[in-house]
Amino acid sequence: MNYKRIKPRKIYEEVAEVLIDLIKSGQLKSGDKLDSVQQLAENFQVGRSAVREALSALRAMGLVEMHQGEGTYVREFDSSMLSLPIHIAALMKKDDVKQLLEVRRILEIGAVEAAAFRRTDEQLKEIKTALDQMHSASDEELGEEADFRFHMAIAEASQNKLLTGLMNNVSEMMVTTMRETRRLWLYSEKSNLDRLYQEHQNIYEAIEGKDGQKAQKLMLRHLHSVEGVLMKYFEEIQQ
Repeated sequence: MNYKRIKPRKIYEEVAEVLIDLIKSGQLKSGDKLDSVQQLAENFQVGRSAVREALSALRAMGLVEMHQGEGTYVREFDSSMLSLPIHIAALMKKDDVKQLLEVRRILEIGAVEAAAFRRTDEQLKEIKTALDQMHSASDEELGEEADFRFHMAIAEASQNKLLTGLMNNVSEMMVTTMRETRRLWLYSEKSNLDRLYQEHQNIYEAIEGKDGQKAQKLMLRHLHSVEGVLMKYFEEIQQ
């Protein structure tokens, strides 16, 4: 008999579940404004990052909408969406993910070429540290954090502050897609997760060797791999 490892629930999933229950019960109605991220964090006694992730999941489910400078509001919703797992909700909008991956290709392929030519020894060390942490990560969460740091360290090594700022602007969605990609690879075959690490290792070596053209090709191949995993996932859950 094959048993799957039971994953502990993440804090943001617990927060999202409580908010969904409030919407289900009618305590939060369409048009209601949620408390600020800071206030919700205090109410739940969790970090603000957990609240932001929970709100992102609810937004992906179509339950809330965020108005820049105003706050987060409850939307009219399809009750069938309330039965979906939170980890799926984080990636419910297929078009959003495709657009994010397109943005990542535009930004990261340029960033990795610039990093190969401009990186300092200290910045190369930062990239290597993230890579080593990815390889030695004792759990999924540490692995995804190291994965994100690896890509952001490359952006920093490009010596282009505007590019780094743009990467930071999409960082929340980047973390979500990295989390889901690693989760999907982890629960298919270990060899796939090994391949994910090897793709990062190859990118690092191209940066180390100051081969910008090779670094670009490897980054593009890596992002195509990520897109392939996520799009296959969407196809499966929509069958």
